[in-house]
Amino acid sequence: MVKQKGLKKVGLPPGSLAYAGNEKKERVRIKVFYYDKNKFEERDVKSDEIRKFFPLKDRPGVTWINVNGVHDVRLIEEIGKNYGLHKLVLEDIVNTEQRPKANNFGDYLFIVLKMFSRKDKRIEVEQVSFVLGKNFVISFQEREGDVFDPVRERIRNEKSQIRGAGPDSLLHSLIDAIVDNYLVLLEKLGGEIEILEDALVSGKSKEALEEIHRLKIDLIRFRKAVWPWREAFSSIEMIDTPLLRKATRIYFRDVYENVIQAIDTIETYREMLSGMLEIYLTSASNRMNEIMKMLTIIATIFVPLTFITGIYGMNFANMPELRWYLGYPMILLFMLAIGISMLVYFRRRKWL
Repeated sequence: MVKQKGLKKVGLPPGSLAYAGNEKKERVRIKVFYYDKNKFEERDVKSDEIRKFFPLKDRPGVTWINVNGVHDVRLIEEIGKNYGLHKLVLEDIVNTEQRPKANNFGDYLFIVLKMFSRKDKRIEVEQVSFVLGKNFVISFQEREGDVFDPVRERIRNEKSQIRGAGPDSLLHSLIDAIVDNYLVLLEKLGGEIEILEDALVSGKSKEALEEIHRLKIDLIRFRKAVWPWREAFSSIEMIDTPLLRKATRIYFRDVYENVIQAIDTIETYREMLSGMLEIYLTSASNRMNEIMKMLTIIATIFVPLTFITGIYGMNFANMPELRWYLGYPMILLFMLAIGISMLVYFRRRKWL
């Protein structure tokens, strides 16, 4: 039985926090980065210690709080209370079925998108939520594991430009890492599609239909996650807020172009898979037709032979051929001649 996640929220008033993802029992893991041009701190924080870092939001510099796990509703509510997040924002964070979007709440921006990972040739989707404030960025992930390691390495490097930039630059770097990962995964899918296409043309793929189905599902997931980014980035460009500097908006425009590239690639791959599916079905139909043609020819050849054996299989007393000394070999030769003649005829008509 398939469990419908959205049923947990049925009947609840707006702003009610109810985790809508798969049930989890592991502890939420939190990592806190604080940095400026001259300072850098990195700490792994337990959920019951997060209160110690709430004062950092008013401290000069940039604070990045990365929360791995949104199933602890009380923790999410406590973070939201101390950072002044609206209840509807908290509701969207714990509801992992959100559509990608970007909203302006005045003192902070709230952005939701999907992050992809690949495991055993399967694409896994994870919701990531960002809150951008004056001096901080808070990211909420469903589970551990992400594509942010290059960003972390840049933050640890004291010579990196990001150390002297604001939280909007950090937000751009995180989103850019997610979008770049889209392109990397799409490139891998493209390689698999090319291999599958070669296998189809050469007729060596016995599991082609299953592979085509898997790739189509992966592309549908990609399209569902990436397509709404057109609207989301349009919203980001139109937001009038001091939280996004003019210099950073230019970089967001570059990310938007990468998203458009990803969308175009997805549509191209979908058309290729649709064409490959038609090729597969046509090839299967042609193979079936060849088999049916061969069986029909064999059956046609045996029709007159069966007729002859049927006549001489009757038990009438007055059948003179039954008493011929050479009757049996002559009938066999006659039947052989009929079979060969029919094969020659079929060959001349190019039915074989």
